[in-house]
Amino acid sequence: MDPCPFVRLTVGGLALKIPVAAKPAHSVVHPTSTPCFCKIKLKHFPLQTAPVPTTDPAHSNPHATDSSLPTAAVFHLGRSDLARLSASSIFPGAGCRLRVSIYTGRRGTTCGVSSGRLLGKVSVPLDLSGVESKACVFHNGWVAVGKGGSGTAQFHLTVKAEPDPRFVFQFDGEPECSPQVFQIQGSIRQPVFTCKFSFRSTSDRNHLSRSLPAEPSCSRSWLSSFGSERERPGKERKGWSLTVHDLSGSPVATASMVTPFVASPGSDRVSRSNPGSWLILLPGDGTWKPWGRLEAWRERGSSDGLGLRFELIPESAGAGVVLAESTLSSQKGGKFMIDLVGPAASGNGRGTPVSATSPVCSPRGSGDYGNSLWPFCAYRGFVMSARVEGEGKCSKPAVEVSVQHVGCSEDAAAFVALAAAVDLSMDACRLFSQRLRKELYPGHDLVG
Repeated sequence: MDPCPFVRLTVGGLALKIPVAAKPAHSVVHPTSTPCFCKIKLKHFPLQTAPVPTTDPAHSNPHATDSSLPTAAVFHLGRSDLARLSASSIFPGAGCRLRVSIYTGRRGTTCGVSSGRLLGKVSVPLDLSGVESKACVFHNGWVAVGKGGSGTAQFHLTVKAEPDPRFVFQFDGEPECSPQVFQIQGSIRQPVFTCKFSFRSTSDRNHLSRSLPAEPSCSRSWLSSFGSERERPGKERKGWSLTVHDLSGSPVATASMVTPFVASPGSDRVSRSNPGSWLILLPGDGTWKPWGRLEAWRERGSSDGLGLRFELIPESAGAGVVLAESTLSSQKGGKFMIDLVGPAASGNGRGTPVSATSPVCSPRGSGDYGNSLWPFCAYRGFVMSARVEGEGKCSKPAVEVSVQHVGCSEDAAAFVALAAAVDLSMDACRLFSQRLRKELYPGHDLVG
């Protein structure tokens, strides 16, 4: 089945030149003394905010506009988004507009009033016709902002769109109910995987290899190295496991809870300092091999959300490489995304501000990423996203995976298993004063 068309709209190459005036002027600020930022708005998408580096006005081509700099904002457009944006203008062919407001001063508010001072606005027209199949640069250069005359500032930005096709999958039910997983292409739904949710005894070290035939008799210590075979006193949720099978019945991926989700002392929640964790495992050489680890916890404070961190596990011994860290609303749910947009942090593309949630960032860890070593060399741009519902809601996770990261069914199954772990973490991190649905308690899967 063909992938679904998606478009990646990026805004980057930000720089600001503000001339220094001999006399103070309302719109003139010394570029080295005042931080600057901008707000980026695309209709129907939440606002994104990004810092704007300043540069010497004498430089016409500052290093700050180099394409290797961080991407300021990313918007992921599906077919419905493209149709909606194209219809947002009353003039045929006019398309929509990306609007950027540039501010001097620090971000945030003081006494309920915005701390930044508006310097100027830029509006970039977007003709989105044909971008599903061909890359397009809408703007790349300088534009005057602020008041006219000698005090006019110059703002540089690059706005471009490029095709980003993806495979789309959706669970036909909640992961703990062992649902089917469908591939979605337009109005077509085709079953591609089945899931089996079960409970693993913490004393059963062989569970992760039972589904695979002819396991070689070798002692593996990697499972216990991830923390979690020991019994822990107090409130805890442990032993959950979900195996993804292809339509022939062969297991192709597993998400296994290897660190119990335990309430921190004196509280009713899983803390960031002691998160629960999952291993995502793939079959290979007659046994299961760890591919990635997902940690989850319950955030404190006003957000009260689900904190998540995903890292890849090197094939050789060494520290994992963090690809994504984000916070989802425990009430509304949200989208967990792995989107490696450049050498520095950025937002999740679907319009979530950089400071709010998901991901994120260049990989972090103890490896060397400058020489294209595994695994960073294999993961660039948009990788995957998983949309889940909040607590107490019927959640049927929707999974998007970039075509460039799917070479076989096992590749897709790994991301499906990761999405299941994200969804199940919403329940695992639920306050321990709240009771879970019966499918999440040991013994239920033995009935019938």
